[in-house]
Amino acid sequence: MLVAAGDREGALRVFQSTWWLIAIVCFLVACALVPVLYFVQVADLLPIHVINQTDTKWIIFYLGLSVLFSQLEQLMGAAYTCVARYPYGSFVKTMISLGAFAATMAPVVLGYGPRTAALVFAIANITGTVVFGLFMRRDIPWIEFGWKHASFSEIRRLAPPAFAFMGFPVGNALNLQGTLIAVGYALGPVDVAIFASARTVSRVALQMVQLVNNTVWPELSLAYGAKNWDLLRSLHRRACQTALILALAIVVCMMTFGPWFLTHWTGGHVPPSRPLLAILLFVVVIYALWSTSSTLATATNLHQRLAAWYMAGTAVTVGFTYLMARRYGLYGAASSLILSEVIMNLYVLPASLRIAHDTLPAFLASLLHFPPSLRPASLLARLNRSKPTLEAE
Repeated sequence: MLVAAGDREGALRVFQSTWWLIAIVCFLVACALVPVLYFVQVADLLPIHVINQTDTKWIIFYLGLSVLFSQLEQLMGAAYTCVARYPYGSFVKTMISLGAFAATMAPVVLGYGPRTAALVFAIANITGTVVFGLFMRRDIPWIEFGWKHASFSEIRRLAPPAFAFMGFPVGNALNLQGTLIAVGYALGPVDVAIFASARTVSRVALQMVQLVNNTVWPELSLAYGAKNWDLLRSLHRRACQTALILALAIVVCMMTFGPWFLTHWTGGHVPPSRPLLAILLFVVVIYALWSTSSTLATATNLHQRLAAWYMAGTAVTVGFTYLMARRYGLYGAASSLILSEVIMNLYVLPASLRIAHDTLPAFLASLLHFPPSLRPASLLARLNRSKPTLEAE
C-alpha cells in the first residue's frame, strides 16, 4: 500500500521492522522449543511408538526450524507483491518448496530414517530461504536487509494486526475439528466418518474460491494504497462475482458426481447421502461470498475485528452443532454450519463496503451485471486476436 502511494521509504521501514518482529518471535519460539524437547518425552505424548524418543525430538526440532524460516519467506514474497511481481515471487517460492520436497526424497530412497529426512528437509528449506533473499535483493534492490530503517514504534504498530491473524487458524480449527468433535460426542464415530467424508468432498469448491482470493489480494492492496476507489470497488465486486460463479459451478458438479466420487474414494465403506452433501455445498456457497469479500479487509490491514468475529462465530457454531446433531442427526449437524457463515456475512459485507466506499444495492446489482469485456463473445474475440498468425512472405 505504501509503494502504491509512492512512499518507498515507508515501505522499507515496514519491511525491516517486520523482519525484526518475525526474527524476534521466531527466536523466542526456538528458545522455548529447545527446553521443551529436552525435558518432555514428546514421543509418549503424541504418541509415537515406531520412532524412538531421541529421533522424535530431533525431527520436531528440524521441522520446527524449517517452519520458523518459512515465516521470513512469506515476508520476502510480500516484497515482490508490493512491486506487482507477486506471480514471479509465488513461482520462486513454489520452486523452493518443490526443491525441498525433492531433496527429502533422496534420503528416503537411499534408505535413511525419518530423522535424516527431516534434517535434509530443514537444510533445503533454510537454503531456499537464503536463495529467495538473494533473488529479492537482485530483483528489488531498493529493499535492503538490516536495521537502519527499522523502528520500535513501527514494530509496536504492526504487532497487533500481525497477531490478530492468529484468529483465522484458530477459527479454522474450531470450524473443522471442533465441529467434528461435537458430532462425535453427539452421534458417535460412525457418523463422524460419514460427516467428515461428505464435508471433505464439499470443500473442493473452497480451493477454487481461495484461488480467486489469493489472486485479487495484491491488487486490492495496491488500489487501496493509491486511493483508487473506483478500481477498488470494481475489484471487490468482480472478485465476489467470480467466487460465487465458481462455487455454484462446482456445486452443480459435486451434486452430479459427488456421490459417485465418495463411493469410490472410500471403497464403498461410507454411504453417500445426496441431501447431506447438498446442505454442505450450500454452506460453501454462503462461505464463498464473505470469504472473498473479507479479502478486502485482510489486504488493507483492517482485519482485527474480522478475526475476532470469525473466532466468535465458529465457537458458537461448535456448540450449536452439538445441539442440532443431538436433535436432528447428521442433517442437523450440517445445517448448523450455516450459522457461522451467516454471522460472517452479516459482519463482513457491510465492513467491506465501507472500505470500498460502496453501497449494498450497487454491490448486489453488480453481481448480476457482466461488463462487455467479460462476455463470452468479447473473450472469444480477444482469444482469436492473441493467436499467432502466419504472415505471407
